[in-house]
Amino acid sequence: MFVEINPLNIDQRLIIQAVNHLKKGGLLIFPTDTVYALGCDLKNKNALQSLAQIKGRKLNKVNFSIICSDLSHLSDYTRQLDRSVFKLLKYYLPGPFTFILNASNEVPKYFDSNKKEIGIRIPNNEITLEIVRLLGNPLATSSLHNDEDEIQEYFSNPTVIYERFSDKIDFIIDGGVGKLEPSTIIDCSSGVAQVIRQGLGIFEN
Repeated sequence: MFVEINPLNIDQRLIIQAVNHLKKGGLLIFPTDTVYALGCDLKNKNALQSLAQIKGRKLNKVNFSIICSDLSHLSDYTRQLDRSVFKLLKYYLPGPFTFILNASNEVPKYFDSNKKEIGIRIPNNEITLEIVRLLGNPLATSSLHNDEDEIQEYFSNPTVIYERFSDKIDFIIDGGVGKLEPSTIIDCSSGVAQVIRQGLGIFEN
């Protein structure tokens, strides 16, 4: 399914279709405030396995981030945050950043691993945020590209994305032309913020 959703006038019926697809274990390609992303319901183990397979890795070896709709449920997925780190999150999110935080005890269960950190995203994109709100829990997500790949047009053009991925992904959302830069990754797991990948977001500590 290839659906067009206007981020300025969101059709709730299409959001509901996307969420129902996720709840059934389906994978989704969707817009963010950076490049288009690939994701699934964090709490569906079969979907997580499928997402890892698409990335060509075993679930316990892949580093997915999770997309939340806000900071209110962060404590379910991360250990208690220093006040200074929480202030950073409040200041920069929603926005084009991925924050690496210490994972809660629940996170390893999702990924069949001993993951000690988890990447948190709250993109400034109402389509994505509305999907997460209605789903009721975060999405597990990865950019369409691999870290070693140069980002090409198909990561930003929904029509080209459909042509390239429609044989692998059953639900693709056209939310307009995306960006050609990924999120900026900031590691806060030590309690001190360190930029480990410079992307679209400008971080000033």
